[in-house]
Amino acid sequence: MVQVNESPDDAHQVPDGVSEKTVAALGALSKALETTERARGHLYGFHQLTGTADFQLDDAVRLLREAGHESQARLVEQEILGRNVIPGHWTFQIVEAYNDTYYRPFAAIEQAIVAELGRGRDHLHEARLKERRRTPGHPDHSP
Repeated sequence: MVQVNESPDDAHQVPDGVSEKTVAALGALSKALETTERARGHLYGFHQLTGTADFQLDDAVRLLREAGHESQARLVEQEILGRNVIPGHWTFQIVEAYNDTYYRPFAAIEQAIVAELGRGRDHLHEARLKERRRTPGHPDHSP
């Protein structure tokens, strides 16, 4: 028989004096940060896909030349290859600006608020949901 601990681990216990509304607010803040993490992932995808496309243009230029289309190869090479995606910026610069201007400040503020209001305990809202949704005594529903 598997021994099942029935109490949530200390790291996910709501500290004394932290209200349910505070737990909900911290959960909403963390959820917003998680959504930002997903947006950041898409931004990195945009960066990598655009870079891949730029390198794929090397083949297109080569093949255009081999097919005898020098003016079209030169047009792609001069006008598209290595082009800024927005004025003055390649995709890595967009990623850097997003990280510096939005993502890192947001993550730092979320961490500071969790430290202050949740006493440094992450995912209190989710831990509360886990506790409410699990089946006590079931080995795969342990706290």
